[in-house]
Amino acid sequence: MTDNSQPVLEAVDVAVHYGGIKAVDGISFSLMPGRITGILGPNGSGKTTLLGALTRMVSLTNGRLLFLGKDYSNILAPKVLSLGISRTFQTVRVLSDRTVLDNILLGTDALSGSRAGNIREIVRQAIERTGLEGFEHVRPGELSYGIQRRVEIARAIASQPSLLLLDEPTAGMNQHERQEIGGLLRQLRDEGLTQLLIEHDVQMMLDTCDTLLAMNFGSLIAEGSPESVVQNSAVQEAYLGKRTGQDA
Repeated sequence: MTDNSQPVLEAVDVAVHYGGIKAVDGISFSLMPGRITGILGPNGSGKTTLLGALTRMVSLTNGRLLFLGKDYSNILAPKVLSLGISRTFQTVRVLSDRTVLDNILLGTDALSGSRAGNIREIVRQAIERTGLEGFEHVRPGELSYGIQRRVEIARAIASQPSLLLLDEPTAGMNQHERQEIGGLLRQLRDEGLTQLLIEHDVQMMLDTCDTLLAMNFGSLIAEGSPESVVQNSAVQEAYLGKRTGQDA
């Protein structure tokens, strides 16, 4: 069980620089258990680079990363999943020539020890939690984009993570599909899964997240309740295209 008083993840003064480009520039925040934290920001603000740093796919220029109180700043990316951190990507990454069941089974590959448990039961629960009953023997290429996203999320949670990172999970979806994915993320949150969500859909972030972080030019410009962050003048200028003092 996760200690509800301890952050699941802590980023301390995290920076990722490429020469003179400060993609992420000294960001600090904590993710508390059982909550959905969203990251809002315009294209190029550093959101995906930050996610890459959190999963160790991107090297840190500076700072520390702690997962359940333990420093993992210097571990290699392949070991992150075994810690209990899973993620999805901006574009759907499923094996189109394998069944939905096969795709979800891949999520259990990193399980070991007490986290392994009964693989069949873990996969069954992942299918049930994501509403994929009846699709087990279908190939993802035969399914809608929204269902393919569910397959990707099911594979991610089949690794039994303590933290799920989602990079624009509703990109390319229609409004109905977006609402369904938002409902799924809230359901997983209510079941205790901590999540970090990157999205451009402001309304979805308001409807889904417990806390919002806003980024611009690699820096954190606002943090707090979704409503307060969206109404922040710096966020409106950076993300919503509004300037302080101008009419909406």
